[in-house]
Amino acid sequence: MYSYEERIKAVKLYIKYDQCISDTIRELGYPSKNALKQWYEEYVQIGEIREKKDSYQKYSKDQIKIAVDYYLEHGRSLSRTIRAVGYPTRETLTKWIDELAPNERKVRIKRSGMLQLSQKQKNEVVLEFCVCEDTAEAVAKKYKVSRGSLYKLKKQLLGDESIITMKKLNQTKTSDDRNELLSEVEALKKELYKKQMEIDILNKAAEIIKKDKGINLQRMTNCEKTELIDALRIKYPLYELLKMTGIPKSSYFYQKKIQEQPEKYSELRKTVKSVFDSNRKCYGYRRVYSAIKNKGQVVSEKVIRRIMKEEQIIVSVKKKRKYNSYKGEITPAVENVIARDFHAESPNKKWLTDLTEFHIPAGKVYLSPIIDCFDGMVVSWTIGTSPNAELVNTMLTDAIAVLSEKERPVVHTDRGCHYRWNGWISAMENAQLIRSMSKKGCSPDNSACEGFFGRLKNEMFYGQSWKGVTIESFMYELDEYLKWYNNSRIKMSLDGMSPILYRRSLGLAV
Repeated sequence: MYSYEERIKAVKLYIKYDQCISDTIRELGYPSKNALKQWYEEYVQIGEIREKKDSYQKYSKDQIKIAVDYYLEHGRSLSRTIRAVGYPTRETLTKWIDELAPNERKVRIKRSGMLQLSQKQKNEVVLEFCVCEDTAEAVAKKYKVSRGSLYKLKKQLLGDESIITMKKLNQTKTSDDRNELLSEVEALKKELYKKQMEIDILNKAAEIIKKDKGINLQRMTNCEKTELIDALRIKYPLYELLKMTGIPKSSYFYQKKIQEQPEKYSELRKTVKSVFDSNRKCYGYRRVYSAIKNKGQVVSEKVIRRIMKEEQIIVSVKKKRKYNSYKGEITPAVENVIARDFHAESPNKKWLTDLTEFHIPAGKVYLSPIIDCFDGMVVSWTIGTSPNAELVNTMLTDAIAVLSEKERPVVHTDRGCHYRWNGWISAMENAQLIRSMSKKGCSPDNSACEGFFGRLKNEMFYGQSWKGVTIESFMYELDEYLKWYNNSRIKMSLDGMSPILYRRSLGLAV
């Protein structure tokens, strides 16, 4: 069906080219000769070409539905439908069917399709028809030939007929030609079998190593290749799979023997899982290794890492959100005495402090700790629901209480308002402690304390559901974590010991 614009364009070009049909059709690519003549005669008679009305305007929706339903229910024949209901044209009915019942219209395959195939293509068609699992109709549709032509070609190439008619040469094939053709078919079958085996191997390899793209059999371990071969031995012979995967027969049976032996690290796997779970699921493989080593069990760190990878024991990490306590320059700032040197030769030489916020469904909770730069121990802490002066001053008072008479540590803070109020300044001066402050908005100046907050939230706060937890319950959990942090949590920088154990190992009073 051509639009009005296409028809009028063709007629005008036909007139422009002195009514030369071939030149007009060659340039436009349409229509047929008879159609062009018909359009031209209509244009000459009435001076224009009538616009065709939409079929939907000519027929009601009920009439259209009746025609389409009859077509679907009575053999899907256009001719039968038009004879029965008395309308419309084949083109219009085809359009109705495609719009109201997509993919339901029967498409007839041209019988001339087989004539367009070369002899090599015909061989491939017959080979696929013989060895593949698709139906004859599917193969015929793929190559755009009829089912009858497909069976006829198969009979010609592989049947009992001794004489095969060749369209161009019109001569009889000899028995040698027939044997050569059969040999070619057999070679194609073997090639198809080999390709199918390669596809099956790659698909199964993707399942085993959990990788969809970039599968390389040469990079697979012998253990993975053995698992792959075992999965496909039902379908393919062993010697073919060994050849395709590139693993020697001796290596294959060696891996089979190893797999049949009891799991060497079955108990260790349970121990690793237990250590991980009992330490708030925040230990990586290094600290899990140290914890197991401290129990007196000798094992390689690489084994721990492999077990955690195989068991998918992973520490969840999320980005922290920092509480900001800056309220402006309330009192003069002091010098940055620490100067980003967070190393201390002994306890109570350098202290760090800051405030952090925990936001749970029940409300907000604030933590104010003092961290000792010597070993990262939390010297004192206070937990509350308001970031006020009482919270930080109480923490400072508790920390001062653990100092000996001669200890005067440097206390480093940011420029938050809590550390610039008179109460904080007076307490520092009375205890003869040294004040130190970060630059304005410069978190790296107090990065060691920020790092403590990051570890705390990753290990205790993030990745947990606090829905239904009260403020009091959360404050209790936080307090328990800080006790565990000092007494039990392993630090690799302390030779795999907790801060309390490390101090005891040095003979320091705790």
